[in-house]
Amino acid sequence: MARPATKIGAKIGTAVLCIVLFSFLAVSIWYAGKAWTSVEGPPMPAQGYAAMIMGVVFSVALGCGLMALIFYSSRNGYDERANRDQHVAGDNGRSLVAPSDSEK
Repeated sequence: MARPATKIGAKIGTAVLCIVLFSFLAVSIWYAGKAWTSVEGPPMPAQGYAAMIMGVVFSVALGCGLMALIFYSSRNGYDERANRDQHVAGDNGRSLVAPSDSEK
């Protein structure tokens, strides 16, 4: 069982880490806003905003879809089957990657 001082120290460390990371986030948002508003030139038309929004939505949807496929693959055992087929046991019991067909 951990000592109470260790638990308190861990909580303080977590709090400090969160404060630092949220500070970085706040500064980056401030900088992005400042850079966005400091650009001079003609205003962006509505089609530009629509294209930007669609690009962001498509990119986020693609990333979420790929991550869902990774979790699905891992949870249903597809990763283990692929690794089992590629590895053979070595002399000392360690796993070695099997040579490819071009190396045989």
